[in-house]
Amino acid sequence: MTVGLSSAAVFTFLKRLLVGRPLATTEQEHQRIPKAIALAVFSSDAISSTAYATEEILFVTALGASSLDKGLSVLVPIAIAVSILLVIVVTSYRQTIFAYPSGGGSYVVTRENFKSKYPSLLAGASLLVDYILTVAVSISAGVAAIISIPAFDQYRDKRVLIGLVLIALITVANLRGVKESGRIFAVPTYIYIVVLTLLVSVGLGRTLFGHLSHVPFDPHKFDGARQAGGNLGLFLILKGFSSGAVALTGVEAISNGVPAFRKPESKNAAATMVWMGTILGVLFFGVSLLAHHLHPYPSQEETVFSQMGRAVFGEGPLYVVLQFATAAILTLAANTAYADFPRLSSIIARDSYLPRQFANRGDRLVFSNGIVFLAVAAGALLVAFGGLTNALIPLYAVGVFTSFTLSQMGMVIHHRKDRQPGWQRGVAINSVGSVATFVVLLIVAITKFKSGAWVPLVVVPVIITIFVSIRRHYDYLARELAITPAEVRPEAVNHTVVVLVGRVHKGVIKAVRYAQSLRPNHLFAVYVAFEDEDREEMERQWEEFGFDIPLEIVASPYRELVEPVERYLEDLDERWNNDTVTVVIPEFVLGRLFDPRNLLHGQTALALKAALLNREGVVVTSVPYHVGGAASSSD
Repeated sequence: MTVGLSSAAVFTFLKRLLVGRPLATTEQEHQRIPKAIALAVFSSDAISSTAYATEEILFVTALGASSLDKGLSVLVPIAIAVSILLVIVVTSYRQTIFAYPSGGGSYVVTRENFKSKYPSLLAGASLLVDYILTVAVSISAGVAAIISIPAFDQYRDKRVLIGLVLIALITVANLRGVKESGRIFAVPTYIYIVVLTLLVSVGLGRTLFGHLSHVPFDPHKFDGARQAGGNLGLFLILKGFSSGAVALTGVEAISNGVPAFRKPESKNAAATMVWMGTILGVLFFGVSLLAHHLHPYPSQEETVFSQMGRAVFGEGPLYVVLQFATAAILTLAANTAYADFPRLSSIIARDSYLPRQFANRGDRLVFSNGIVFLAVAAGALLVAFGGLTNALIPLYAVGVFTSFTLSQMGMVIHHRKDRQPGWQRGVAINSVGSVATFVVLLIVAITKFKSGAWVPLVVVPVIITIFVSIRRHYDYLARELAITPAEVRPEAVNHTVVVLVGRVHKGVIKAVRYAQSLRPNHLFAVYVAFEDEDREEMERQWEEFGFDIPLEIVASPYRELVEPVERYLEDLDERWNNDTVTVVIPEFVLGRLFDPRNLLHGQTALALKAALLNREGVVVTSVPYHVGGAASSSD
């Protein structure tokens, strides 16, 4: 009768409860997703930016100018410029989808088209940083939407804790698989699209017919948030544009995840890209136009979205649905990063620029190591910046537009090299796109430098250095392990087996029998004696039990164990040439993993194995003896 579960069994049970049953590799085809779910998985980041992009513009223009009206006067022109940029980028990435259906986005495009490795590493590092920031920004913006609801304003000082809980929930959902997480997140995404469409259409309709007043202005809140400013100069306008350009974050996600789509992958991904671009462009411009009419004011206490929602819907059910839908889409926008960060990191890992573990699929056919790493990194960022969205935004756009620029430059080279039908048109589109996104990159880097844009400018080169170091290690290892058939010649090997014994017990008997089964050229039992009495007692026991292998005694007057064993192995090396020594260590194992009773025993076996691991020509083998039987059970 079983009296308890092992720690391994408990861990497996909890893992299955959270993640689900493991999926066979043959089921991978069934995990592909249709366009309707793909829109929610890969576009939630881009579409969710409609909830904060307009507000970020106002945080710069309205709070930096001498009056709210002056800040609002440039909102629509900035929105038009951002929308034009969106059309250029979407058109460019549609071409990338068809040219590189294996996914990987700008990293693969630059890897395949630039002679140097560094443009692809720059694109890859920029995207990885961008995805980590996507999670942190999305979660912080989602929490801001939640605490803007009057019923939840008492949780303002818990925004970081709430954010960490949300990251944990999304992580678990993604560990369950892309298809399953997509189904979970599809409904909130479409609810958000519908309710935001209602907000824009009803709000603009009521404004047109003169039935909608401005948002009630609270000068105390506005002045409390005001930055030192005055005239609305070119620098401030460009800084506002760079803040609004975050609306384009996530646009490249579909091109990175093409293999996740159902067949025909490229066609379905391209169609989803058009849907995403249309929804994002229309809603972003509509929100900005509505804000221009309603005159909301940016504040840390209540989002612009919440102010406009109350002005249009009142504080009834539609307002509550808007706020919860906004919180949901902002939170679930992180799912775009969860879909793409692990996939991109797996591609980079297969190129040996990241640890190979990132290329391994987990039980649910997702890249689990990438998912967990993303969650930890984003959580750390959330804590470091106190969960404030506008504190994270300046870090956000640099990586995005770096990858945009490199991708489109790579596509120009691709068109010129392959010269497929219509290549001239492709060159023109990608040339315009690369110039436009590079100009935006410069604007973001210059105008946001002091606000935090310098961080990715420092972090990305550090990541590239890490990439190169990892690749150098793998290349070194490959050279050291490389061998040709001509180098493999049969040669005699002296196999010596050494059984380390302490006192005679059942574990030692099992270890000796195992050592004999290896049929070595030489077999010894070795005992490390601290005192003469110990040596005499061990010799007596060995003779009493009648073992037919010689016992060699190693004296250790200073009561050390590891060093005398190493000296003995060195002596063996001098006895025979071309020898391999197998050190057999008998170990007894208690019933459960991490059993506290293990603390009652010295962990000499661990110390020995750690010391002998670096000795060339030495193999260390543990022979476990399970105390009380293989399973801790009784009848």
